[in-house]
Order: sequence, then C-alpha cells, then structure tokens
Amino acid sequence: MPHQVAILGRPNVGKSTLFNRLVGRRSALVHPAPGVTRDRREGEARLLDLSFRIVDTAGLEEAAPHTLTGRMQDQTDRAIGTADLLLLMIDARAGVTPLDRHFADRLRQRSKPVVLIANKCEGGAGAAGMVEAYALGFGEPVPLSAEHGEGLPALRDALAPVLAGLAAPLAGSVPEDALLLAFVGRPNVGKSTLVNRLLDEERVLTGPEPGVTRDAVWISWRWRDRDIRLVDTAGLRRRSRVTARLERLTTADTERAIRFAHVVILLVDGLEGLEKQDLTIARRIVEEGRAMVLAVNKWDAVADRSGVLADIADRLERSLPQLRGLPLIALSALTGGGLARLLPAAAAAHDIWSRRLETAPLNRWLAGMVARHPPPLLQGRRLKLRYITQVKTRPPTFVLFASRPSAVSESYLRYLANGLRDAFELPGVPLRILLRKGRNPYAPGGG
Repeated sequence: MPHQVAILGRPNVGKSTLFNRLVGRRSALVHPAPGVTRDRREGEARLLDLSFRIVDTAGLEEAAPHTLTGRMQDQTDRAIGTADLLLLMIDARAGVTPLDRHFADRLRQRSKPVVLIANKCEGGAGAAGMVEAYALGFGEPVPLSAEHGEGLPALRDALAPVLAGLAAPLAGSVPEDALLLAFVGRPNVGKSTLVNRLLDEERVLTGPEPGVTRDAVWISWRWRDRDIRLVDTAGLRRRSRVTARLERLTTADTERAIRFAHVVILLVDGLEGLEKQDLTIARRIVEEGRAMVLAVNKWDAVADRSGVLADIADRLERSLPQLRGLPLIALSALTGGGLARLLPAAAAAHDIWSRRLETAPLNRWLAGMVARHPPPLLQGRRLKLRYITQVKTRPPTFVLFASRPSAVSESYLRYLANGLRDAFELPGVPLRILLRKGRNPYAPGGG
C-alpha cells in the first residue's frame, strides 16, 4: 500500500481542488460555500513520478465535540493519525491568519513531517502571504495554484525527499477485481451508521442533522478474504426538491457512485416503509444495470414486522416486477442486528450479476418457452424466435434473433425474462434482452 498523505488547512483554502488535481478527476466536491467537505475522502494520487494515497479532509476549525463541526474535526484528527505525511495549506492571498497559526501549533505536536503549501499564488497575488508563511515554522512554503495547476513540479520536489525518507509502506493494495459496494437511499435512513457498523469504526460522519454526508466516500476493506470497496453516499431526494447547486453536486456524486458500483445496497427506513422515492432510486439502479440488495433499516424499532415486510414485497411486485427475487435484508445499523446476512447477500448478488450461461442450454430453454407460449401471430404469420446467446455479463445481457424483431412485444419479452430468472436462477438482477433480425448466425450458412 502506498504512503498516505493528508491535506489539511482551514476552510476554503483549496484542499479539495488540490485533491482533484492530484487524483486526476473531479472526485471531491468543490463549492465556494465553507464546510463542503465533511468526511475523509481518499484517492490514488499521481504527481509526475510520485505515487501516493491522498486524503482530503474537512477544514480545520475549533468546535465543541458533539456538534457537527466537532464531529468533522474528529474525522480530520483520524486522518492526521493515519497519515505518513501532512500537507498544511494556507491561502496566500489572504495571508497567514490566527487560525492558520493555531493549527500549525497543533500539527507540530504530532511529530509527523509537514510540507507547507501556499495556495492561490497565480499571477503573483500571494507574494505577501508567502513571506508571512515562513513564520509558521515549517520551512520554505511551496507556491501553488491548485485551480490552475501551477507549481506542481515544485510540490513534487518538496514531497520526494520526505516520502523517500519514510519507512517502506506495507505491501499490497486493493486489486482491480475488488467488489465495489455502494450504499444509497433517501436522507437519514442510516447509510453512514451502517457503514461504520460494518467497519467497526467511526470512519464516516454521522449525526441527526439532515444531509450530513455530501461526498461519496470510497473505503477499501477486506471481508472474509474478499477485497471490497465500500462507498457511503449522500441521500437522494426527489429531483423537484433539489434546487441548490451544492445539493445538485452531491446528487450527481451519488449517481456517479451507482454507475461505478457492482452491487448497490438500497437502504430504506423500516419505520416508513418503501416510499415512492425509494422506488425511484431502485429504478435508477436498474437502469444502470447494477446488482442490488434491499436492506430495511431500524428493524429494532419496528413493531409490525410481518406487516412491513408484506407491504414492501407487495410494492416491489407491483412497481418493479423486473426485480423479482430481489434479496431483502431486515437489519439494525444501530444495534448490528441482522447484519450478518447483508454481505453474504451482496456477494451472492454479485456472483449472479457476473454469471455467464452456455449457449446450448439457453436455446433448449428458448424452444421450451416458445412451445409453451408461442409468440402472437402478426398479419396471419407466425413470428419466429430463432436463436439466443449471452453476449456479456454485468448485467447478464442476451441477444435474441427473431424474424421480425419489431413485432416482439414488451409483454413477451417480460415473459422470456421471467423464464430466464426461474430456469437459470437469476433472481433480483437486471436482465437485458436485445433483439436482432436474422437467422441463427452460428448455423451453417446462417447470417
């Protein structure tokens, strides 16, 4: 595993902008409002010939421990504790503030190497702040413009000798075939609490305030000798209610996490049941072709458990019949009850989502389906379904060759999809059946 480097500084000095610059994409949210970053966010950084793991943190502020800001500072303190190298960033245009001096004193007590960065130095605007920065006691500051990408070679030259002098990091990293597992749902259903319970540590910020989570936070983890990357996401509200630019950014970040995930845990509130917005989120997951597990949280507080489960199953059957057989796990993120079933269900859903079926059994199955329920006549002529084969996995995708593809109705495709689920044990994952015109392309003379 590469060395870990944490970016620190008071709010709005440009930490997330530098994080995005180093990881090579707009990963962390950037917005003029203070306090946008709340959780620790990690990524693989490349700086010319250097590679290391970079951690974005909340802005350093003084606050009471039990407030939201205080809990944000606890996450930043945890990032400092696990980092090998600290990057203290100041706004050179604003100069050194009393808050910069206060937190520089705190970092000196940590006995960890610190590299001082004077950000927003484009156009010589930060010259005065550069001079003031020497007083912080961390040597010569590195002039930088994270927004424009200026000064990165100088940053590399400052980091290289420090990283080279550190003890060798532990071997190993998260492999490319790790299971990518996203937790999504409406605000305040308990996603962050569930992630912390699984990890058995306060890794992500939680609290009673609505909208605590903003960034999608990816976390590398290992479960039963299986590499997993968990992602905690911001709650998704109805689009009509999302008007502020910052919330639009957090919503886009969550939707991006869904697109990149292998399995999505849709968490719903057991006290409220399956709401319309839950179904909307589920449809987005299906449209992206992700495997899914439905988790019902706050089960410890539910009185009529059988009634709640029956109502959820009924709504799923009526509103999302394409997810027939979807795994449903009742749990309590607060107490840990029912948690033992969650990850095995996610692993099983991933295996089904990745399954490839042989062509010969598929075509025997198709012949039986057509014999039991032939396609309807069209202008007195029988529609012929000639051949089916699986062309990809994740999600399972099939091509069906027909004499007249446009004549195959949606209801008949649903009949075939349900038959596929039952015959080949594919419950709860999205299936794609693509129609093509032509004869069996694998038969002699076919085309």
